[in-house]
Amino acid sequence: MEKISVIPVQYLKGIGPKRVKVFSRVGINTIEDLLYYFPRRYEDRRNFTTIAMVKEGQTQTLKATVLAKGERNSWRRRGFSILEVVVGDETGKIFCVWFNQSYLRQYFRVGTNLILYGKVEKYGNRLQMNSPEFEIIYEKDSFLDIGRIVPIYTLPDGITQRNFRHLVKVALDEYLPMITDCLPYDIRSRNNLYNLAQALLNIHFPEDAEAQKEAYRRLSFEEFFLFQVPLILRKLKKRQCPGIAHRIEGRLADSFITALPFQLTTAQQKAVEEIKHDMAKPVPMHRLLQGDVGSGKTVVATIASLISIQGGYQVAFMVPTEILAKQHYEKIMSQCQNTTISGIKEIKIGLLTSGLDKKEKEKILSRIAEGKVNLVIGTHALLEGSVQFKRLGLVVIDEQHKFGVGQRALLPQKGLNPDVLIMTATPIPRTLAITLYGDLDITVINELPAGRLAIKTFYFDEKETQKAYELAIEQLRLGRQVYIVYPVIEESYAMDITGAKKRFAELKSGVFKDFRVGLIHGRLKQAEQDKTMEQFKEGKLDVLIATTILEVGIDIANATCMIIEYAERFGLAQLHQLRGRIGRGKDESFCILVSRSQTEEAKARLEAMVKYTDGFRIAEEDLKIRGPGEFFGRRQHGLCELKIANPLTQLHLLKRSREEAIRLLARDSGLIERTGILLKEKILEKFPEYEKLILVG
Repeated sequence: MEKISVIPVQYLKGIGPKRVKVFSRVGINTIEDLLYYFPRRYEDRRNFTTIAMVKEGQTQTLKATVLAKGERNSWRRRGFSILEVVVGDETGKIFCVWFNQSYLRQYFRVGTNLILYGKVEKYGNRLQMNSPEFEIIYEKDSFLDIGRIVPIYTLPDGITQRNFRHLVKVALDEYLPMITDCLPYDIRSRNNLYNLAQALLNIHFPEDAEAQKEAYRRLSFEEFFLFQVPLILRKLKKRQCPGIAHRIEGRLADSFITALPFQLTTAQQKAVEEIKHDMAKPVPMHRLLQGDVGSGKTVVATIASLISIQGGYQVAFMVPTEILAKQHYEKIMSQCQNTTISGIKEIKIGLLTSGLDKKEKEKILSRIAEGKVNLVIGTHALLEGSVQFKRLGLVVIDEQHKFGVGQRALLPQKGLNPDVLIMTATPIPRTLAITLYGDLDITVINELPAGRLAIKTFYFDEKETQKAYELAIEQLRLGRQVYIVYPVIEESYAMDITGAKKRFAELKSGVFKDFRVGLIHGRLKQAEQDKTMEQFKEGKLDVLIATTILEVGIDIANATCMIIEYAERFGLAQLHQLRGRIGRGKDESFCILVSRSQTEEAKARLEAMVKYTDGFRIAEEDLKIRGPGEFFGRRQHGLCELKIANPLTQLHLLKRSREEAIRLLARDSGLIERTGILLKEKILEKFPEYEKLILVG
């Protein structure tokens, strides 16, 4: 029987060749993709709220009739239209407003019956909904759209909710008998889980709230389980691989630690001991080094590198950006070369980035292949086939969330089971980290170096922006430097925010006209980005206006002030990362969060930034607010595949799925039993990169 994972979605009645492209843009290519395209929310259309009962500040679903409509131009903004529609039911009326969406006029004929969903707000003396979602009710509406708990989807272009529901229902009716359940029966039974057919039916068209909850639990468990099995298999296979038993005591590493102009923190010392313990074993190390911004992870990674080098091995140190690669190169070079300790100067350090010219690149590649470079620091360029090592002993990957799982696996393959040290400055609560990084051992640096001044953080309302600029000017007059960060490059009418480019022009000729102002963002060519950052680093610019490109940036001790405008548009962990760009020197530093939002949620989030400096505490707050998808980034592990599960709110389910995965693999580590074969097929469909990594042999 043909699998639904390979049946093209265009075979479904109602989807022809034209619609296929539209569906493909949202990741729906097969029947399985459609069935696993879950609703983003539900509306209980068994009973609607009457207009008389709506309350300001609440999000409501209403059933109402169009009474009148009108359109006018905004007096504030030229060419900006406002569409107003008055709707009513037997208990009253309410205004609905859409901005700059004139094309919607055609849908709101007087007498049309609508379902509306949105937040009710007070405007003057009237209640209104701003840009509510709406759906037209037709007399011949099917039972899918009314009188039940109704699914609401994120739609492909040109498809209505009604169309989409119908397509999902047709797919369920036609293809549900062909579905194979990859979760073994004993696991479903022990955990009281729906079978897959029940779960898919009730996630799309739940019989009631309880059935929807159970469908959600089953599908979340499945996602966690499929995510855990490869991680545990990888760990089992790593333990079976012969590795390098490094000589951990030696003059290079010891001399380096002794010559450092500062003392390692207790947390750094503990991290070094854990890494040494791993590197001494004859199996490959796979360790995650987790530490807050500025906690000193790089120096720990350098010590690990020297342990490998003193045994005659090479080290590959991969970072996500050229500017960060150069910073690490210069920092490690200075730490190693500015000392007279015997042996340190013998280390040959190389830099490999895509920005090198052909001649330089060929020279460094040749030296790496011949073993004449002990430590090579580079970007994605290290992954290229032309990069060959003579004796690779250690791989260090910095800011690991910027690389995909496939990319992270490529670099170690350039050696014979080298040790791997992965670093991240994104703090994750330990319980969650142990479960999410099941194939890695975890070390946490939870202590900042002595003498590091706490960054003073302030939360200003938009009306106080001038006050923020004045504080920045005070710092500039003391000879310091300032960052000003924006969430977008271009002005956005939809979000009603000004972009970095426009503010650069305004501030350069206005507030900061007496200072040298630069601009950096992701659309600039790499060479332009590097040039601007270099100018700022050398003190040739006083103010740097930027986007979140600064999140993984270089350390500039003289930068003591950061203003983050539209701060409510950033996640907490992202704000914390940005804040970590200042406070790198001996002078007091200030981070000013400027927000336009008046919502209680936004205020609570930004007040948490003012209150907490501990990245782990901030990470917990951020996970609660935004969920895992945004927090971890789209390329993180298989987390981009977690379409429905949430590791933070379903931690118990995540742990249970991990326990079940360990139990299954203890019995069938080769996935050769019947249930194991089904599971293996499903994992390879979901994570094809794992075939090479863990599931062969």
